[in-house]
Amino acid sequence: MPDIVKKVKIKEIFTSIQGEGLYVGEKQVFVRFCRCNLACSYCDTDFIAENAIEYNEEKLFDILAGNDAQTISFTGGEPLIEKDFLFSFLEKYKQKLNKKIYLETNGTLYKNLSELIDYVDVVSMDIKLESATKEKNRFLDNEKFLDIANQKETFIKVVFDNNIKDDEIDSCIKLARKYCNFIVLQPKMPISSDIELNEIYDKFYKKYKKIRLIPQVHKFLNLL
Repeated sequence: MPDIVKKVKIKEIFTSIQGEGLYVGEKQVFVRFCRCNLACSYCDTDFIAENAIEYNEEKLFDILAGNDAQTISFTGGEPLIEKDFLFSFLEKYKQKLNKKIYLETNGTLYKNLSELIDYVDVVSMDIKLESATKEKNRFLDNEKFLDIANQKETFIKVVFDNNIKDDEIDSCIKLARKYCNFIVLQPKMPISSDIELNEIYDKFYKKYKKIRLIPQVHKFLNLL
């Protein structure tokens, strides 16, 4: 029997400068998927799939292979929702693409990650704090996720505002200590003039030194 042609809806594919996390400033080609399993209150992305384009594996490969960026960022939405497509695509084309695979994820779908981790080079994992997102904290899922992601280069990103709680800080640090990951502190955008950046930073730093305070740099540069 012939292979089933796998297809997926993609919101957009674009080339820009990575504006978040430890790879800020790097040129990447972004593949933004539509669906997400969370509904964070601060989300600034339009994930409506009505205007999305359907791609098969060959079409996506042709676009990415012709792009001069050396890193592909699979983002969303939550790219791990599309793990069946991504597994098939990366199994066939990762070596041919000869590009770094960078996964931007909310760190909750650990079972899906387990099927893809062999094809991923860098994991940028958000911890979605209830104080910022209005979604329930999922630290147990985050831990199971990091236990798998730790096979590859991984860092944690925490979006926060003045509502961040001390027990949330402690939970983030506990995960970072166990998995020896950097924590990137990212103020919720737009940055409020009254946000206590130094105070929140120091609460982390007193307990854990491997942290960076990095806002969404692409928004200051007027980039996508």
